[in-house]
Amino acid sequence: MALSSPPLHNLSSLISSHGVATATSRTPARRYLAVHAAASDTTTSLKVSTFEEGNLVRPKWTGETPLSRLVRALISFKPLYSILKLGARQVLISTAEKNNIPWREMTKEILESDVYKELDTIQNKSLVYPDYYLNPFHAYDEGNLTWLAAAEAEAATKSMVRRAIPTASSVDEATQILRGNWLNAIEQHHLQHSQTSTIDDILDIGCSVGVSSRYLADKFPTAKVTGLDLSPYFLSVAQHKEKRGTTRKNPIKWIHANGEDTGLPSKSFDLVSIAYVFHECPTRAIVNVVKEAFRLLRPGGTIAMTDNSPKSKVLQELSPVLFTLMKSTEPFLDEYYLTDMDETVREAGFVNVTSILTDPRHVTLTATVPQ
Repeated sequence: MALSSPPLHNLSSLISSHGVATATSRTPARRYLAVHAAASDTTTSLKVSTFEEGNLVRPKWTGETPLSRLVRALISFKPLYSILKLGARQVLISTAEKNNIPWREMTKEILESDVYKELDTIQNKSLVYPDYYLNPFHAYDEGNLTWLAAAEAEAATKSMVRRAIPTASSVDEATQILRGNWLNAIEQHHLQHSQTSTIDDILDIGCSVGVSSRYLADKFPTAKVTGLDLSPYFLSVAQHKEKRGTTRKNPIKWIHANGEDTGLPSKSFDLVSIAYVFHECPTRAIVNVVKEAFRLLRPGGTIAMTDNSPKSKVLQELSPVLFTLMKSTEPFLDEYYLTDMDETVREAGFVNVTSILTDPRHVTLTATVPQ
């Protein structure tokens, strides 16, 4: 995933029941107002943050602009590409270490555990991986199909949430803002547009090591949550962590499958979540996953997608070094930025399409299956 977002799909977070994300009417500066809670041991106080759009439809370093073509030419030069991907990796590790995130210790703990025993219970050996998934991602030559990527996922996630909310006092506060706004945007949309406020069944497509799945389960404790991913290594880590976590009334179920064609029954979920996944996908895969989500949702069900916002002022103003590093590890980033997500969701049949900035870098899109 991109350097602008959690590179392995998900963010651990501290959720406050008051962490509401709301969109205000647009001002000339095109700002969005998000209200989130900062909780101490004894009190909860509300803070207000303004998330601002840039003046462009998308950053100049994407698409077919001269700057984008220059970056692609640089990346295509293999000796330089090797340096860039190592640089991108070092940015993640450096950010983690500067913010007291024990990257190496967290990775070592997974790699030296018995996580490998989970693989046989998770892996669908008959699954055929789509061609785009076999590309290198995130400075890993094997992409997401490696134990190292899975072991580093949570540390990388913590590093990137810190980069997304640099003004927060800690990683915990940053994750509270980012994840709290995202989850509450989902809850508000479902309450407003569904005839029933109940969310009984949740599917988390592209769940990675299960961090987003766990927080969805915490937010909606009566729901049955299923985490689905193409990487059996990520899912093995997810299952390993869940077994050692807090016992749940409804344990999370993990499925090794393709989000474009899950094989799950139609109309079997109330919420389909897709967090920090689409910027790793070509347009054809994005369209297919959205169509599959529509098939899987019950009437009145909600799709919730969160990912990089092409209109983010922060992303539009990234330094040349950072956006070059980012594109060196994200082979389909241009396709994502050129995809009109609102229109893609509408064309699949969804209604009540709503997109808001829920942090300075990320947009949360919610929509409803007609009832």
